[in-house]
Amino acid sequence: MQVLQMQMEVRADPAEVGRARRWARSRLAGSGIGVDEPLAETLILLISELVTNAVVHTGCPAVLRMLFPDAGGSSGAAGFCAGTVRVEVADISARPPRPRRAEGDDTGGRGLELVDGLADRWGWQPEGAGKRIWCEVDRGQAPWVGAFESPRAVTNRA
Repeated sequence: MQVLQMQMEVRADPAEVGRARRWARSRLAGSGIGVDEPLAETLILLISELVTNAVVHTGCPAVLRMLFPDAGGSSGAAGFCAGTVRVEVADISARPPRPRRAEGDDTGGRGLELVDGLADRWGWQPEGAGKRIWCEVDRGQAPWVGAFESPRAVTNRA
């Protein structure tokens, strides 16, 4: 199986998170995923969380990769199945990711919890002097189809 891989370098600046989201949206159409599909929104959110973790918690530059297998075959050398989209963020910090539990009104601490809830699989591995955090989403199985639909009107009942 062949894999289409796209990557961008991310500077150690929180403003890069928005740039990473825009970059990813612009690449989805070329992969056959429409930007209005639930899968696209899932991938954008996952990218946002992983890039945020890399630049905020490590203070290091990173590399964002998206890997899209072609439609043929059932699995390949990349280690994942056809129909699976893989997102990777590699940075030069050896510090492993540390899931946290956010409480109440905490403004942080939910990133890896979101990744765990949205991705079909995720993990990390050492890479050189740093690490690579990855997640995979199986196409056609977006976990929250319809989550971005407009809210329905609520009627008050007296």
